[in-house]
Amino acid sequence: MATKKTPAEDVFSFAAFDPAKLTESYREFAEKGMVQSKDAYAKLKDAAEDATKTVEQTLESAQAGSVALSLKAIDTVRANADSSLSHAEALLGVKSVAELFELQSSFFRSQAEAAVEQAKDIQEAARKVAEDVSKPGKAAYEKVSKNIKAA
Repeated sequence: MATKKTPAEDVFSFAAFDPAKLTESYREFAEKGMVQSKDAYAKLKDAAEDATKTVEQTLESAQAGSVALSLKAIDTVRANADSSLSHAEALLGVKSVAELFELQSSFFRSQAEAAVEQAKDIQEAARKVAEDVSKPGKAAYEKVSKNIKAA
């Protein structure tokens, strides 16, 4: 059976409190917090580095893709200019109106076919560029998804 302490005994029972145990508890708590903070910082740093690499790869792909598309457009313009100059030379040698109409209709037909082919080529090049630009982001997303599932 517990005996009831007098107010004087309660005041002096505080002396039984051991501050060394409290200090040790705080030290352990602080050390655990520091370890967790270091781990969290390392993870955040790795994530930031991965994100930076992903952005760099994406920008490099976009730059390479824009160069490729520009070269494709230049080739298209060059082909059209060559075709137009050849047509102009041919027009200079026309001897009849019928020959003029035949030459013009042939030129328009070939230009329309060339335009369709050029559009297909540019569309395919743009699709490839979009695919290449999105690869780093997709890879980063898959890596993060895998890490989240593992955790």
